[in-house]
This record gives sequence, structure tokens and C-alpha cells, in this order.
Amino acid sequence: MIKEQKEKHVYTVSELTKYIRMIVEESFPGIWVEGEISNFILHSSGHIYFSLRDSGATLKCAFFKHANLKLKFKPKDGMKVICRGSVSVYEARGDYQLIVEDIEPKGIGALQLQFQQLKEKLQKEGLFDEKYKVPLPFLPTRIGVVTSPTGAAIQDILNIARRRFTNVEIIINPVKVQGAGAKDEIAAAIKQFNELNNIDVMIVGRGGGSLEDLWPFNEEVVARAIFASKIPVISAVGHEVDYTISDFVADFRAPTPSAAAELVIPRKEDLANLIKAAFERLNNAMSGKFEALKDRLDNLKDSYILRQPLNYIIQKQQRIDDLKKDISVSIAHMVGMSGEKFNRLKAKLEALSPVSILKRGYSITTKLPEGAVVREALSLKQGDCVETRLGRGRFRSRVEEMASE
Repeated sequence: MIKEQKEKHVYTVSELTKYIRMIVEESFPGIWVEGEISNFILHSSGHIYFSLRDSGATLKCAFFKHANLKLKFKPKDGMKVICRGSVSVYEARGDYQLIVEDIEPKGIGALQLQFQQLKEKLQKEGLFDEKYKVPLPFLPTRIGVVTSPTGAAIQDILNIARRRFTNVEIIINPVKVQGAGAKDEIAAAIKQFNELNNIDVMIVGRGGGSLEDLWPFNEEVVARAIFASKIPVISAVGHEVDYTISDFVADFRAPTPSAAAELVIPRKEDLANLIKAAFERLNNAMSGKFEALKDRLDNLKDSYILRQPLNYIIQKQQRIDDLKKDISVSIAHMVGMSGEKFNRLKAKLEALSPVSILKRGYSITTKLPEGAVVREALSLKQGDCVETRLGRGRFRSRVEEMASE
């Protein structure tokens, strides 16, 4: 007897893939997977795609926009992370993948990594450079404070102001210092103080707390608002051991809000003592100057010039007469020497003068009308007019005959 062969079921690719997806999703919901990021891609849609790998395998991952909006650091290739999500199958390609809901850096908190990444970014841009730091005013009359109106920080600042210098005016710009929206309120308050330009210096901060509580002061929008401020900014966030991005960007960093108040508000008694000491130094300097001038005046009173002023003038007049005489003698001597030199030169010139030669019996004949000197008899012709100059006088004649000798 032949048994009937059971009819076989043939799956389509889509059916099988969908069945596998259902099995996988039901088997691996909400799991944590550890690995190293590779092939990281931030798509224009806002979705993030990457792979997790270890020494033996690779797992594709999809981190969709709605889930990665609260990401507190920037993943990158080579970073070791722990991902929370669910395993699914992308039916179009038949690939299984991890749909990521959250991601944490392995070995370091997400907030701490975000802090380090932002610090490196702003440092490269130069926001921490000392050349941009603005000095604090010596004695501000108005101090702006950006903080919570109900926190301990503002009370500490007000108490120190009342104790050190009651004349200083404190203007509070109240903001949230933690939680959603805090970063935007802090940045807006800093900008508003600059627009109003009615304070001399600004304190931005809050009391201590956890890293999450202090986080608004690690936000980029707050850091850039502090950097853009034309008013000097003191960052006073948390306790002495706490450091925030605001501390690096601000013109000065105070370990606590109380320390910020002490830094910017001098003690009135100290200023009074400084003024008193300066007055005493000025008084001593003036007294010393007056004594020196008095001694100089006494010396001048005993000097010969003040005791016998007329004699002093007479002596100077005699000296002037002597100088006039010496000058006259010098001028006469110079004129005499110059005259002798002139006469010698004159004699030399006269000896070389053609007139002197003529006086000795010689003559100079020139052809008329051009006045050219006649050097050879044959340069003339019969009938030419010539003029002859003698030692005394001249005469004109007409050529009748020429001879070479």
C-alpha cells in the first residue's frame, strides 16, 4: 500500500521574511548590545545608520530620528558603545538589524562624553583664548546676576553685597537653572543684559548639584552667549570642584557664587583704608616737597646774586664789553687777512690779463663786422675792414696788402 505523500507548503520570499521578522522581534525585545561603531552615517532625514562589530561578527543598526533627538553626545567610528533596542528584519533586503532606542558610550557617561566633545570643539574655535578675556571693573556700581530667584546662590550674593559694600546695586535677571528650557533662558538673559547695557559686570551661575543639574551651563548656546557678551562675565557654577563649559568661556571663573560676589565686590573698609593710606603717602610726599623747596629758597636767599644783584649785573656788562672788543679785533684781523689775499689774487689776474699785454706794446686785430680775431694775414683779403686795439685806444683800417711774413 502506497502512503499518500503529504502536500508540501511553498513559501514566498516575502512570506518567509515576514515570518522570520516576527520570530526575531518576539525573541529579542529590549536587549542591550555592546560593540564598536563602524560605517557611521548621519542621513539628511535625521536617521542614523551604523554597524556594531566585535572580533567575530557585525550587526547593522538603525537609530531613527524620533529616538536620537535626545542623544547627548556624537557617536563616531571606532567608539565603543552599548546600545539598547530590539532586533528586527528589514524585509526589502532580508537583513536583520538592531533598531536602536538608546545608546551609551562604554566606560564613560554620555553627559561626560558630550562635555568633552563640546569642550574640544569650542577650544579649537578659540572661545577659551585669554586674548578675548575682558578685565573686571575695579568698583562696579551695578552688578547683574543671571540665576534662579529662589536658589541659595542669589541669597549668598546678596548677603555678601550687604556685608561688603551696601552702595553696590544688584540687578537679578531670573531664570531656570536646570531642566528643560533652562539653557535658552540663561542665554537670553545674558543677551538681554548686553542689550540694556545697564550693568558693569555680570555673574552667571547657580549652587551645587549633580552633573545633570548643572548641565545647562554646559550647553553650547550658553557658552556662545557668554563669549558674545561685551559685559565682563563671571561664571560661578556649583562647588569648587565643579567645572563647566561656562567656566572656560567666561572672563573669570569663581568656584562658587559666594566667591564670585567676593571677587567683584570689594570691602568698603578696605577701600577706605586704601584711600587713607594713599592720602597719607600724598601728604608725606607734599610735605617732603615743600621742605625741599624751602631749603632751596633759603640757599638762594643767601646766595651772592640775591645779596648783591647790582654788582652781578655790572660784572655781566663788563663781560659783554670784553666780548664786543674781542669780536671787533677778530673781525678786523679777518678782514685784513682777506684783503691781503684779495690783492694777491688781483695781482695774479692782472698779470695774466690781455690788457697788461697790450700795455707792453702789443695789439689785437679783429675782422669787421664779425669781430673775429685775426691770427694770420692771409686770412684777410684786400678791402677788408679791421679794428686794432692798443694798450690805450683803438683804430680801424682797410687792408691794402697782405704778406705771410
